[in-house]
Amino acid sequence: MMQHFKRWLTALILIPFLLWVIIKGSILLFAALVSGVSIFAIFEYLDIICANDTDPVSQTTRIVSYVACIVLVMGACIGSWQILFFILALDMMALCVFVLARFSTLPHIFDLVARQVLGVVYIPLSLATLVLIRNMAGGALWVIWLLIVCFANDTGALYVGTFKGKHKLAPKISPNKTIEGAVGGLVISVTAGLVFNLIFFHDILLALICIPCALCVAVAGQVGDLFESAMKRVGHIKDSGKILPGHGGMLDRIDGLLLAIPVFYFFSVFVL
Repeated sequence: MMQHFKRWLTALILIPFLLWVIIKGSILLFAALVSGVSIFAIFEYLDIICANDTDPVSQTTRIVSYVACIVLVMGACIGSWQILFFILALDMMALCVFVLARFSTLPHIFDLVARQVLGVVYIPLSLATLVLIRNMAGGALWVIWLLIVCFANDTGALYVGTFKGKHKLAPKISPNKTIEGAVGGLVISVTAGLVFNLIFFHDILLALICIPCALCVAVAGQVGDLFESAMKRVGHIKDSGKILPGHGGMLDRIDGLLLAIPVFYFFSVFVL
């Protein structure tokens, strides 16, 4: 009960600030917030998969990752996805030079580089796409729609699974997740997205088009949740951090969002 109280209290405190930044804040302020979230998330990610690495090379890859978070997200303020791939290519080139310089003394350097690249694609590149969405026409409302669908998915899966869950979804990855919870999360997230569309966009056709979009976003969110659970399982930890009372770490809070953002961006560009 206390855990649920902390969860809702944290949400009630953060939601007004988040909405103000999304609706009233400039694109630079929004990008700064996303950059901060990205840095916290990749810090937790690296703590999970590089827990036993304390050598100078590992620390260097951490610093490069933090810089990539800022550069990718701020680069998205230009409003072009091409700049994101250019920055990602620069990151790859820098890592290639890094490998050539240290390969003779550190044969397992490719493992470190693979972890860094995964982290950059998984977290800041995805979150930078959120800035591109915010830059679209009506982007603030679409960002809120995406957040509502994702968080309704998480909350619906949690409570439906808690009270109605009987069949395990992926017991080897996350023993507490159930099929009933997953289905409940999908239904609630699609419903939340539909209601939001009808209230704020006043377009029935758009609301109907967004039903499969919300479903795909919710499915991607659940895959992202399980992916992070698998990482934590390998790292032998329960939560990625403690920065958000009742929610765990930053990565725990945005794990589903990280895969949902690119899915929604695809729909926004090619369907909506």
